[in-house]
Amino acid sequence: MKLITRDTDYALRAVSYIVKNKKRVVTAAEMVGELKIPRPFLRKILQVLSKKGIISSSKGRGGGFILALKPEKIYLLDIVRVFQGPLKLNECTLNKKKCPLVRSCALSRRIGRIEDHVIGELKSVTVAALLR
Repeated sequence: MKLITRDTDYALRAVSYIVKNKKRVVTAAEMVGELKIPRPFLRKILQVLSKKGIISSSKGRGGGFILALKPEKIYLLDIVRVFQGPLKLNECTLNKKKCPLVRSCALSRRIGRIEDHVIGELKSVTVAALLR
């Protein structure tokens, strides 16, 4: 199991690169060269980040990407959820129905507490804090 997928990692690297370049517009070509992320993956990731309002894009000559939010307002959990959906370490299922033992299962309760802890940690880390 991976807590952070490749797409999430690439997204964090791209957002961090944009943050490091302050208010300057950054091109996809520049990021491909600097971050060593394959162009097709990066384009897809930048489109998703733009659609979700984390970055803004402009087309044409002088176009590129800038942050749409302040780095202090972009949480690691936000980016994880954009690219991975809700964080679930375990889903107890029985024939695609909720497990009937979920309320009494000690393992389910323990995993639930672990999930809550991980979510709390991811919710407490901003992009700005990562770059300090």
